[in-house]
Amino acid sequence: MNWFTDRQYFLLAVLVYGASTVYSVSLWRKGFRKDNRVNYLLLLAGFGLHVTAMILRGFSLRHCPVNNLFEATMFVGWTIVTAYLILGLVAKLRFLGAFVSPVLFFLGVFALMPALDPPHGPTPEFTGAGVSLHAALILQAYGAFGLGAISGLMYLSQEHNLKFHKLRAVFSMFPPIQKLELISARLLRNGFILLTVGLVIGATVMGQHKDGYFSDVKVIWSLLVWAIYLTLLLMRWKFSQGGRRFAWGAVAAFAFVLLTFWGTNLLSPLHNHHP
Repeated sequence: MNWFTDRQYFLLAVLVYGASTVYSVSLWRKGFRKDNRVNYLLLLAGFGLHVTAMILRGFSLRHCPVNNLFEATMFVGWTIVTAYLILGLVAKLRFLGAFVSPVLFFLGVFALMPALDPPHGPTPEFTGAGVSLHAALILQAYGAFGLGAISGLMYLSQEHNLKFHKLRAVFSMFPPIQKLELISARLLRNGFILLTVGLVIGATVMGQHKDGYFSDVKVIWSLLVWAIYLTLLLMRWKFSQGGRRFAWGAVAAFAFVLLTFWGTNLLSPLHNHHP
């Protein structure tokens, strides 16, 4: 017998992410001058609760929990914290958590809005393993884009310190900004690959069987996101537009995804099918 429901476990995870966010403020104020594992352990605890919530929801649905905005947001947050916990095994990258925790807290609070998880309402026309794989890959891509944007913010913060607070930059535990740019670029590249594969699977599985698939607002939006990240990656690798511009591009691109994902999802007939 479970002590809590999936939403209650997720609420507990969000509360832990909130505690991590509060702790991150102290790290900011101290200039990140020591390798403190507290934030990493807080996010690890939140991750355990987060995973429990996803497992319970998945078992209740008997498939990958990506059917509504609550589940999609929960999945994106899970991808971000999972990637951070892997990167955070390297001490120099552990302070990414100070940037990750506010994002996780914001996403969690948003996901818990009751309207995003209706008990009896429109359900998307998602059936079959292929469609579940399509949705999971695309949401994992958004998680990679999110962590890439967070790495970009870390880059901009360190660049600012180097420019205006040289001693803070010297004593900071941040890795070199060149390494931060490389991490951000690799995350965006991996996210782009996941998004590409997810879109191809979606077009293959659903495009041939659903009328109006390629004119659906969500599909058009996804292709726009794909084009934005392709442009960003090409600008860095082919035209040497890296450094500060690339970092701002990563942040701006993910901000666009965050601000428009929910609206396009609600406007999409394919993702809001009434049985």
